[in-house]
Amino acid sequence: MQYARVWGAQTSMLTPYLVSVETDLSRGLHSFSIVGLPDKAVEESRDRVAAAIKHAGFESPKSRNQKIIISLAPADVHKEGPAFDLPIALSYLLAADDIRFATDDSVFIGELSLDGQLRAVRGILPLVAQAKRRGIKNVFVPKDNMREAALVPNIAVYGAEYLKEVIEHINTKRSRDEKSEPRTLTLTPTTELKPSAYETPFVFEDIRGQESAKRAAIIAAAGGHNLGLSGPPGTGKTMLARAVSSILPPLSFDEVLEVNSIHSVAGTLRGDIMTMPPFRSPHHTASYVSLVGGGANPRPGEVTLAHRGVLFLDEFPEFDRRVIEALRQPLEDRVIAVARSKGTALFPARITLVVAMNPCPCGNFGHPDIACTCTPNALERYRKKISGPIADRIDLWMTMGPVELGELGKKVVRGSETQEARQKVLRARNIQTTRFGKEGRVNAELSPREIEELVPLSTNVRATLERAGTRLNLSPRAFHRVIKVARTIADLDEAESINESHVLEALQYRERKT
Repeated sequence: MQYARVWGAQTSMLTPYLVSVETDLSRGLHSFSIVGLPDKAVEESRDRVAAAIKHAGFESPKSRNQKIIISLAPADVHKEGPAFDLPIALSYLLAADDIRFATDDSVFIGELSLDGQLRAVRGILPLVAQAKRRGIKNVFVPKDNMREAALVPNIAVYGAEYLKEVIEHINTKRSRDEKSEPRTLTLTPTTELKPSAYETPFVFEDIRGQESAKRAAIIAAAGGHNLGLSGPPGTGKTMLARAVSSILPPLSFDEVLEVNSIHSVAGTLRGDIMTMPPFRSPHHTASYVSLVGGGANPRPGEVTLAHRGVLFLDEFPEFDRRVIEALRQPLEDRVIAVARSKGTALFPARITLVVAMNPCPCGNFGHPDIACTCTPNALERYRKKISGPIADRIDLWMTMGPVELGELGKKVVRGSETQEARQKVLRARNIQTTRFGKEGRVNAELSPREIEELVPLSTNVRATLERAGTRLNLSPRAFHRVIKVARTIADLDEAESINESHVLEALQYRERKT
């Protein structure tokens, strides 16, 4: 009886696991079984592995009269996807004594084609990071995944195109008459992060006029606050919402790993390393699961894919009511809990929500020149689509009016306004990093206790805020959110403490006029 163990890896929801791939060979009628809660893709690896081994120059497992058992441990975690093809093939060859190599310090990840070619798989980045945490020294991945894998420093990453290349690199068993030196894989250099160009469809110079709305967008970007834009059609709501991503600072290294890990698992990375905050803009017909995540095997939705970036919901009232209400938890807790029979997943959701909407179904309510044609009942139904709890969680409400056509012909210096706004946001973010002692935290994430400790208010400022809060019927949540916005405005002014002008400006964004 022969036995071998090789390390593989997989993600379950967003959690990475190292998986022990064990092979046991014994005499008997031929059988080939895989145990350890495998899904259909894992079970089908028997045929892919058998063909790949044959094309790598070894005897196929199916041509031998033996009983083959592949065990994937831990056995209580569902095994999904084709990433176990490579470790299964190597574990079998090792158990059959066709090859020999040290197994304790290496992890193997990859899907095999029938001719032995290695195909890219999802979730490489968190798997390599987990391997490093577990003390693994070497990781072997498909060639198309090696740049992503090499983001993790201080671990040797090898990218291979074929199973045969991996075998020739690790195999220490060589015949006496074999004089040729083994071909070795090249160690992949650590991927250097270079800030991506600010390639956004719109920048601030594209929006003519609307200075108050631009100011609100800068505040939202600086403090991570949620922004609501309302106004007649064609006033630049969508353009401004998309321009918000052009003034956000680049992600830190830890944030790059975090964001790219999420997109790697979701399969949306497309081979490029994201160094800028993500921008997600799902259509208003998006389903509940596609937005918040879930499914039989829970996967992240648009809210999680926008983690550390902007989630833009255009035509906000047109989203399904259930979808809108599902935003309550992530906007408050910065996390989404998805419970299913197969387990509970906690998906991160530290987002800046930007919503855009018309003031009424026809879009002309409040227009100075065009009369609104909506009936009072239609107008009331439209407004009720945005519930009080959701409106309460949006920090800044801004109404955008019509733009004078003469503004459209004015020449502007491309990049000047956007660059200035970007620098303001960056300075404000640096102040917040110093305040919290942690990179990436923003004022929008302040808890009530932290507000008391880190954002002291003078007697006059607090009195002004309480009088205005009473007049506007602010809830305790809204009251705290006004303080957070005021703190961000003070940071933009590089002021040590909040004064009355900061509070009054924050209050004017609080009132929803539609």
